[in-house]
Amino acid sequence: MSEDIKKFMYLNRRAPYGTIYAWESLEVVLIGAAFDQDVSLAFLDDGVYQLVKGQDTAGVDMKNFSPTYQALGDYDVTKLYVEKESLEERGLTLDDLMPLTYEDEDDDWAEKDSIRVVSRAEMTDIMEEQDVMFSF
Repeated sequence: MSEDIKKFMYLNRRAPYGTIYAWESLEVVLIGAAFDQDVSLAFLDDGVYQLVKGQDTAGVDMKNFSPTYQALGDYDVTKLYVEKESLEERGLTLDDLMPLTYEDEDDDWAEKDSIRVVSRAEMTDIMEEQDVMFSF
């Protein structure tokens, strides 16, 4: 990795709707990735709801932006860390989340999972490796 490339992590702790934090985080991630930065996302607490499949926003009068997560792989955003304990505390599993994948050009374009479920301790270690973190 070039010395000019910084490792940016975006922490998502809030539910996807009711505020604009989740949508703004996604927009900033896409902008950062367009500038060839090493971008990753972490989903903790109610932020794990941002990745739940089958979201219906009709009752909250907000646009459903969850399909935009499918585009992250096209921007080389392939590291989406989901805290295992946050899923469990909300009665969710990996099967409840959208199937987000990317094509690995270094592995003959093999399709790989973007979501990585990690423990709270692992998440702490991953966070410590970042150059810059933003919390939404």
